[in-house]
Amino acid sequence: MSKPITVDIPHELGREEARRRIEEGFGRFSSQLGAVAGAVSRDWDGDMMRFSLQAMGQAISGHIAVAEKSVRLEVLLPGILGMIAGKLKGRLKNEGQILLEKK
Repeated sequence: MSKPITVDIPHELGREEARRRIEEGFGRFSSQLGAVAGAVSRDWDGDMMRFSLQAMGQAISGHIAVAEKSVRLEVLLPGILGMIAGKLKGRLKNEGQILLEKK
């Protein structure tokens, strides 16, 4: 049974800057996962990035929708990973806010 996580993050960066930061942040995230995760893929379609990766033998997928004043992240956690959905949701929201805070 898959467990969806949805996180909405407001920002004041505008669509283009938020998208740029997400692209950079996702690249860093992929690098940090290293051997823990298998292949990580991402594909932009307009202002929506769809992504997928393998972690602990499980396929994780989702998308990030970038709007002018907010970002919506939706992640689908399969099986046993769904048990950590609550903790992961808080972490994703905190990391997303740091990534998108106006500097």
